[in-house]
Amino acid sequence: MCQTAAQAEPEYIRMAEELAYAIITPYSIRKSRTGGILSRLLSRSGLELVAARMFAPSRELIEEYAAGIVTDPEPRHRRTQELIREYVLKNLGPNPEGKRRRALLLVLRGEDAVNTVLTVAGHIVHERTAGETIRDTYGDYLADGDAVHYFEPAVLAAPNRETAEADLRLWAKYSDADGGILENIVPYPEGADVQKTLVLIKPDNFRFPNARPGGVLDLFSRTGLSIIGFKVHHMSVAQAEQFYGPVLEVLENVMRESTGRRARLAAEEELGCPLGDESEARLGELLGPIAGRAHWESIVQFMSGTRPSQCPPERRETPGTEKCVAVVYQGIDAVAKIRRVLGPTDPSKAPFGTIRREFGQTMMVNAAHASDSPENAAREFGIIRIDENNLKPLVESHFQPR
Repeated sequence: MCQTAAQAEPEYIRMAEELAYAIITPYSIRKSRTGGILSRLLSRSGLELVAARMFAPSRELIEEYAAGIVTDPEPRHRRTQELIREYVLKNLGPNPEGKRRRALLLVLRGEDAVNTVLTVAGHIVHERTAGETIRDTYGDYLADGDAVHYFEPAVLAAPNRETAEADLRLWAKYSDADGGILENIVPYPEGADVQKTLVLIKPDNFRFPNARPGGVLDLFSRTGLSIIGFKVHHMSVAQAEQFYGPVLEVLENVMRESTGRRARLAAEEELGCPLGDESEARLGELLGPIAGRAHWESIVQFMSGTRPSQCPPERRETPGTEKCVAVVYQGIDAVAKIRRVLGPTDPSKAPFGTIRREFGQTMMVNAAHASDSPENAAREFGIIRIDENNLKPLVESHFQPR
């Protein structure tokens, strides 16, 4: 859409903190361009990703959305908006057979967010293609004079603050009926063993707006699996404790041997007298569980922002300060395919081309988590409340009268 309305706003209005949106189109999702588009949005805009939700838009939602697209009086920009309206009516809602299509709504927050997202998205009617904007790279506009032969905008965004508010309120209104985990949208062969699995893009990817979250998604796209759920999530201490609960006993046991050896060497250096293997084993039995729990608390802190031992009881259920993105992938052999691309826990031992080799730093700060079985995926879905709609309350809270 055109930028004229946003550019005309007074500076004091444009610099206020705003909510903006970008809708990744069904075609972009089907062509596995989600990661690349997200990379551009975050790294080029400097905005914060605050919410996201998968949609399978109904005809009712699309008709209401399309009705508000054409707003600009200037003929050239109005024609562009008319092309976008035609595209939305034809390509964003159910196909002629009534099958719904996937779209991803991303909500970003920051100063002058609406105009910034529009700038990063770029104009769809462009005289040159330089790869500077999302539409330069992922959009298409083929025309012969006034006749448009092919039109694909890649993303949809609002032209001004007023339209952004109206559109976000509209999509929030339909977010329960048309959004969430899209169970029956992607077709599979009859009798296929279709699995769902969870990926968490971890907090180390969100220290500042950058291309890493999109890069992680881009590598996962090699699996050929379908994204059917997408949620920005702040894990509470209680959720992190439950999520990583099975890891605690493993760490307590694993660290017995290494902790016993380190304690023995430290004691021998400090005391100046040799200790035997039996003493080393006893030190391991005593200190291993303590070291294991301390490491486990560090994992919980990394994911939620607070160590369990330092969290007041009344704040254990409060959403944490750290952000992750939860993505639900669906497909045949989904669990194994995702874990092959993810790589082993230790990034230094991960094969080239895996996510943890590309983006991981340590065994804890290792870019992403993925479920190791369909059963654990189901358990983890429940812990982070993957069905929770946190888009609607965010929009309602932001736009409530002040």
